[in-house]
Amino acid sequence: MSGEGTAASDASVQAPASAGPARAGEKRRRRFSVNAVLDEFFFVYAGLASLWLAYVLFSESFTLGWWGILVMVAFWVLLAYLVLPRLHRVLTTIYVPDYFMGRTRTSDGLFGDPVNLAVLGDEKRLLQAMQDAGWTRADEVTAASSWRIITSTITRRSYDEAPVSPLFLFGRKQDFAFQQEVEGNPAKRHHVRFWRTPEGWLLPGGARVDWLAAGTFDRAVGFSMFTLQVTHKIDADTDVERDHIVRTLRDADTAIGVSVLADFSTGYHSRNGGGDTIRTDGDLPVIDVSGVAVTT
Repeated sequence: MSGEGTAASDASVQAPASAGPARAGEKRRRRFSVNAVLDEFFFVYAGLASLWLAYVLFSESFTLGWWGILVMVAFWVLLAYLVLPRLHRVLTTIYVPDYFMGRTRTSDGLFGDPVNLAVLGDEKRLLQAMQDAGWTRADEVTAASSWRIITSTITRRSYDEAPVSPLFLFGRKQDFAFQQEVEGNPAKRHHVRFWRTPEGWLLPGGARVDWLAAGTFDRAVGFSMFTLQVTHKIDADTDVERDHIVRTLRDADTAIGVSVLADFSTGYHSRNGGGDTIRTDGDLPVIDVSGVAVTT
């Protein structure tokens, strides 16, 4: 009797185990998508085609005399704004994990500026706090605003609302950004981007916040090391900018509270998506604006 019971028990235990892999295999088969395969194929193909076209332009430029200068400019535009971004997108899709790592991402998939601030409070109070602290909300990136920042930088004319390039967190670009221009020069500015956190999302370690932000200081205009695009170059010590943002907010309103998640990330030296050196001690200030009075 006992032997039969044991055999029955073994059979009952083994049956689900054998069914489990079958169900898993069914799920794997269901997840296969011809459209996804074709999309990946044409994604890689477009990158290789762009690389080939850039090579053709570069090689032909030596046979065109003075017209070769224009071809070289076209080669740079193609390389910087099509080929290299496409190449980075392919490589980062393959090699860079797609989960929160305390870093923003560029539109090319490269790691961008560090996430160095968090906020508690609703949008109206956050906007009011930034306005009261002397920050100007940045314009959205459009053809008109992009052209204006180019001309303002060349002529050194002030552009307080100059747009900032998009960076991505949670798979989307910043909700809004603020900045403070330095000495009327659009090439130098304090700026910070904000992202609303997803519903129910928690920081590593379990803390809940309503917003995450990345603040850095633009020190000059130059070329990206990774894409050769024209871009702002940031100051390496991102902690100085982080602390500047916190200080301006607290100086403007005593109702704003600040706590610090010490060693939120390990301190590190790295580079952002433009190739600029960055360093941080890894602390994450959490700014509480829930007590800010909304007046506008």
